[in-house]
Amino acid sequence: MKLLPLGLKRLLSLVSVATFSLFLTGCMTDLTGSNYDRGEARSLQTVQFGEIVEMETVKLDGTQSGLGAVAGAATGGIAGSTIGGGKGKSLATIAGAVAGGVLGNYTERKVTESNGFNLTIRLDNGNYVSVVQQLEQGNSLQVGDRVKVLSNGRNSRVVRTR
Repeated sequence: MKLLPLGLKRLLSLVSVATFSLFLTGCMTDLTGSNYDRGEARSLQTVQFGEIVEMETVKLDGTQSGLGAVAGAATGGIAGSTIGGGKGKSLATIAGAVAGGVLGNYTERKVTESNGFNLTIRLDNGNYVSVVQQLEQGNSLQVGDRVKVLSNGRNSRVVRTR
């Protein structure tokens, strides 16, 4: 078997990394108060008003959808296949795919993790609720802010009242 020329190996590696990056970008989610999933459109939400009485910074875990592992395994397998020949090439391809899958899963989790807040709100009816949501750039909430808590039975979000 003929080995790939060095320029083609580099091109293959570049394409693999670009593909891997695109897969990871597709895994990212937005859990801020102003982002809605398409399925939430035209759905009824309960609205409760209150005041933020406490905020705690939290870290939101990243996703592990499997796309990172699959993209990493493909990238690692392609990279491994450019090494050696015969049985060594087969072993390098397998090792590259396994290592790429593990690294891809880890990378997806790290790239998609984010910072957020655990917001404790005293509602106007005297009850307290707590909602965790992603930190939103340009729309910082603070203790003492008047807010509304929007709930649809499955998800809740906190937004500043106008």
